[in-house]
Formats: sequence, structure tokens, C-alpha cells
Amino acid sequence: MDSGLSFSAADLAQTRFAVSPMWETVTSFRVLSRPSDTSPHRRWAAQVRPRVVRAGLDRGWLAALVPAHGYLADFLTPTPTGPFPTLDAEVDAIRRTPPEQVRDDLRRLGVEGVDGPRIRLLREAPEAALAKVADEIEAYWELALAPYWARVQKLLEADVFHRARQVAEHGSARVLSELHETVRWDDGTLRLVRRHCALTRDQAGSGLLLIPSAFAWPKVLTRSVHPDPPQLAYPARGIGTLWEPRTTAATDAVAAVLGRSRTLLLTELDTPASTTQLATHCGLSAAGVSQHLIALRNAGLVTAHRSGRSVLYARTAVADQLLNP
Repeated sequence: MDSGLSFSAADLAQTRFAVSPMWETVTSFRVLSRPSDTSPHRRWAAQVRPRVVRAGLDRGWLAALVPAHGYLADFLTPTPTGPFPTLDAEVDAIRRTPPEQVRDDLRRLGVEGVDGPRIRLLREAPEAALAKVADEIEAYWELALAPYWARVQKLLEADVFHRARQVAEHGSARVLSELHETVRWDDGTLRLVRRHCALTRDQAGSGLLLIPSAFAWPKVLTRSVHPDPPQLAYPARGIGTLWEPRTTAATDAVAAVLGRSRTLLLTELDTPASTTQLATHCGLSAAGVSQHLIALRNAGLVTAHRSGRSVLYARTAVADQLLNP
């Protein structure tokens, strides 16, 4: 089935790009619910899935609202207000979802007759339920995405800047045609080929929001909620190399400034790790690693993220740039 989104000159003028933490939240959760050895995210999933399961998030609110296939609740992907919204801003928008939209999304999910406690609360007391959904989103983010966000965000922002430059050089039509193999521009209409859900102008407002995504691969996903502009989430460029270990060509130069132990820790943090894991891998004492991590965190080179009873440390984008100038 093909669907078409017609464009006026005004619609083209209102077409924009945005990086959305919530799109990455729902699509990454879907990746975890569909284990696949062929997924480009298998390295990430192998690290994250055990944490999510231990926290019980694999059978919580997101599991009810983000099935492994098909439609997912639209209120989980509110319209970004700018090109780079924060997770907090998008979660606040979720908390403010009108009750009628929540109930409409439940109908589209096909859970109208389901009487589980979560679905029932969403249907009967949406405001209370949305507060619980928001809390779970924040918990999932801290476990699954926050330690990796610097890397994912860099990929998504690079995609936006590349395509914005392409628009300036070649025009919107060419860029729209190159988003995905199932998307093509045809005489004033954006056509989505082989899609079960239609995307038409009468379902949504004016313009178009283009959302690069690391985890939507290999498909494009859409959101149409009137009067918001339609959204199209597409696989960002460079996903295949997202989880490859980063080279550290500047290790010696960085060690001359930070010291070899702290540079070694930064190198090990190509994958988020706990103090105990770092001590084991680096041959340092846990107390020594802890002191070094405090110094690196104060310098903005690492971030800390709670994972159950332990804390995971992750390298920041600043540290990545330092090690890979």
C-alpha cells in the first residue's frame, strides 16, 4: 500500500528537522523487545537488555504502549518544539497529553477490551497514569540511553547538519527522495511505499517534521495527529558504525596532560562501565578508580548514571573529541 502526503509551498516552507529523545526512547525499547543477531544495535542491546530486565522495565508501561510491531502510542512522541528538545521537555509534554488523545491511542493499539491494571488506569485516570508513564520513561532513559546519549546525539546531529546542507545545495525535493528507499518525492507529493498506515495531509497539520533516528532502522515510522505537523522518523546516516569501538589516536598526548591512569580509564569507557569493572580491566584499585572518576567527572569528561545498586560511567562528547581530534 502506498500513501501520499501532499505539499503546498507553505508546507515546504514549514518542513524542518528535529532530534527527538522520545523517538529514540520508543524505538530503542522496540529494538530490545525484538532480539536480532542482524541488528546493528546488538552490541548495545547485549549490554542494556539485562539492566532493563532486572529493573522490570520489560514488562511495565512502555511494554504496554510500545508493541514489538505495528502501531505505538502517538502521545509518546509529542511534537518537538525546536530542533534539539531535551528529554525533560518531551516528558513534560507527555504528562500534559489530553485524556481524549490517550483514549484514542489505546483504541488504535487494539487494547479496547483489555482490562489489565495499566490499561485500565490509562483509560479511567489518564493524568495519574501519565505521571507513572513519565517516571518509567525517565528510569528507562537512565539505564538504556543516558550512558550512550553523547554518541547517539552526535550521530543524529550530524545527519541533520548534512541534510540541511543538502537542502541548501540541491533543494528539498532531492533530500526528501534520499531519506529512505520507501520514501520518494513525486510532483509535490511525498509518497511512502509499501506502508500499512497511510500518511495524508487531512490527518495532520501543515508542514513536516523529519526526525533522524538511530533505532528506527530499518524502517521509517510516522506520526499523524491533527493539528500537529506530521512526523517522519527515518534511519540516520552512519548507523552501521555507531557502536564500533572508537580509535584513540591521541592517547599519548592526552596522557601527558591527564596522566596515564586517567587516560586509560577514558579509553576503557568506550563502553559505559562501573567502578568495579574498570578496576578489573585496568588493573587499578577500586578506590583509585573512584578518585580518578571524580576528577574526570568534575572536568566534564565522564558522566555517571545509576543502574540498580551500581553506577555506570560514560565518556562525554568532550572526551571523545579529546581522544579522537
